[in-house]
Amino acid sequence: MADSCEALGAVPEHERILQEIESTDTACVGPTLRSVYDDQPNAHKKFMEKLDACIRNHDKEIEKMCNFHHQGFVDAITELLKVRTDAEKLKVQVTDTNRRFQDAGKEVIVQTEDIIQCRIQQRNITTVVEKLQLCLPVLEMYSKLKEQMDAKRYYSALKTMEQLENVYFPRVSQYRFCQLMIENLPKLREDIKEVSMSDLKDFLESIRKHSDKIGETAMKQAQHQKTFSVTLQKQSNMKFGKNVYINHDRIPEERNEITLKHVLEDEDENEEEVLTVQDLVDFSPVYRCLHIYSVLGDEETFENYYRKQRKKQARLVLQPQSSMHETVDGYRRYFTQIVGFFVVEDHILHVTQGLVTRAYTDELWNMALSKIIAVLRAHSSYCTDPDLVLELKNLIVIFADTLQGYGFPVNRLFDLLFEIRDQYNETLLKKWAGVFRDIFEEDNYSPIPIVSEEEYKIIISKFPFQDPDLEKQSFPKKLPMSQSVPHIYIQVKEFIYASLKFSESLHRSSTEIDDMLRKSTNLLLTRTLSSCLLNLIRKPHIGLTELVQIIINTAHLEQACKYLEDFITNITNISQETVHTTRLYGLSTFKDARHAAEGEIYTKLNQKIDEFVQLADYDWTMSEPDGRASGYLMDLINFLRSIFQVFTHLPGKVAQTACMSACQHLSTSLLQMLLDSELKQISMGAVQQFNLDVIQCELFASSEPVPGFQGDTLQLAFIDLRQLLDLFMVWDWSTYLADYGQPTSKYLRVNPNTALTLLEKMKDTSKKNNIFTQFRKNDRDKQKLIETVVKQLRSLVNGMSQHT
Repeated sequence: MADSCEALGAVPEHERILQEIESTDTACVGPTLRSVYDDQPNAHKKFMEKLDACIRNHDKEIEKMCNFHHQGFVDAITELLKVRTDAEKLKVQVTDTNRRFQDAGKEVIVQTEDIIQCRIQQRNITTVVEKLQLCLPVLEMYSKLKEQMDAKRYYSALKTMEQLENVYFPRVSQYRFCQLMIENLPKLREDIKEVSMSDLKDFLESIRKHSDKIGETAMKQAQHQKTFSVTLQKQSNMKFGKNVYINHDRIPEERNEITLKHVLEDEDENEEEVLTVQDLVDFSPVYRCLHIYSVLGDEETFENYYRKQRKKQARLVLQPQSSMHETVDGYRRYFTQIVGFFVVEDHILHVTQGLVTRAYTDELWNMALSKIIAVLRAHSSYCTDPDLVLELKNLIVIFADTLQGYGFPVNRLFDLLFEIRDQYNETLLKKWAGVFRDIFEEDNYSPIPIVSEEEYKIIISKFPFQDPDLEKQSFPKKLPMSQSVPHIYIQVKEFIYASLKFSESLHRSSTEIDDMLRKSTNLLLTRTLSSCLLNLIRKPHIGLTELVQIIINTAHLEQACKYLEDFITNITNISQETVHTTRLYGLSTFKDARHAAEGEIYTKLNQKIDEFVQLADYDWTMSEPDGRASGYLMDLINFLRSIFQVFTHLPGKVAQTACMSACQHLSTSLLQMLLDSELKQISMGAVQQFNLDVIQCELFASSEPVPGFQGDTLQLAFIDLRQLLDLFMVWDWSTYLADYGQPTSKYLRVNPNTALTLLEKMKDTSKKNNIFTQFRKNDRDKQKLIETVVKQLRSLVNGMSQHT
């Protein structure tokens, strides 16, 4: 029962499977068939049975269907057989047509192949044309590059290379010729760098050779501009009534206008001739090389090389020649080369970007300035010619003004000029020392004779001399000073002019110039002129008459100092009342010279007295005097009278001092003659003769050879000698010994030591004549008295030494 139930249940399932098999695609039958084997046991067998039954049913249906359509099938076969004959005919016709068509198409095929070949060639030609259109510009540009290289247009060649690399080569990079070109470009660039660097070297060598010409042109232009400005300023000063001194005279307004006119005419004439640095130097190699290295991206290398080479050239330019200090041309060549160097650098600074910078030029200038100052300081020290120093100063001023116009600081150069100014003053002082010596050597040291009014006016115009009494005298007459005085005054003014020349163009105020002039003039007066005067005074051949004239000359020069101060004031327009105005020291200079001359007068006068005294020829053993004064002394007194008459032109005190000094020296010399250690014996007769000479001296002193002495002042010069001689002549030893040390003593000026020395000389004379005197009682008493006095005098001398 159970099996039957299962069988009944399986039948519908098998039908379903069969329906699925019939209705589904063949590829999807697998899962359906798998379900047959996955069911209950014996399901396969049952399914096969069911399948066979289904097949049988279908066969039956097919058989029914075939039976139903059999007649139609037979009819169709019959018709098909009929068509067979027609089909064979058609096949024959088609085969024939095909054969004929094939025969006809062979020619077409040949022509078609020709057409295809032509199409291929046409396509290839088009491709070649297209490629050539790409390559031709490259070749043209490369050819252009070669032409530019041959024409030395290197900057354009580098630009062409850039275009080839950036635009043209990428289009044809696949071609071998392009690779060759690409490989050749670095070599071309190196060639361009080498050629441009060679051009730069030639340029550097060229500007080194032409730097002096460049500098000379720049300095001429600066000097011309300065001259024009100065002329305009002078004209402006004249319009406002200012004093302008050039050289020795004030420039009149008409002369100033004429000068300005000439300067303006020269300015117009030279306008067309003004050359610039571009006119003298071709800077294209620098620009070209800079552009080339900029394009090559190696601008820093070029800048470093250019600066390094220029620094080397700067060191060469700054190195002076060893003989530069000998001529002004040596200095001028040195300055023009330096100016040319920095003018070129300034031009490069302004026309290029980055090749040189302001910091670089400032550093280079500071280095150069230190070297220039050191060189000028060293070489200028060798200059002994003031004219050369002045020309050097003018060159330095033009040099500084020129470079200042190009923006270089030059304050240190003007500071150097102050050092050179001191040296200039030293050379001037040396030169004027020679001038003064020549003036003194040519002077005759006698008053200037004037024979006419014209001659008098000429001298007065040169030297400020005023004497109302002299003006009233008729011609001929004499000026008190000698010829050297106006000459010295003129030369001092010349010195001031020479010193002023150096102060011009130093950009200093009138006060500073005034101070410089006064200081340099003071040096001239206090050092140079004073030294020349002192040397003159001490010269052996200068006699008393010349010394007297020198004293008179110094007095007049001293009076002229105020006129020198007025002269400086007129030049600088700085009043003497200004607080800081330096005063001239001429007064003290001439006073010192006068004192030295006075001292020399005293010395020479004493020397002359010594010469006369040396002529003395006393017989110190004479028994009786000659009864008249010695001849040498009378000659000496006559000489003194004539000399003191010359002294009347001297100031009173000088003549009085000279007279007193002469008398004192004469008294001392006579006393030293008595006390001379070589003189061993003196007789009373010799003392009496000596007394006669002293009396003549006293008479000379009392005759007042020089006016101005009060009473017996001059005679007091012989008081020591007079008291000593009176003591021995009167033989008043008792009074001397008794009153010794008393202020009222008659022989107050007689020194015991002096009296003892002279007494011993007379004692020796007494001993020598002892054989004749021992029989005379008076002589023996006198000898005893001498011995007694000698003992007492010795005791006085010993007492004085113990007290001392």
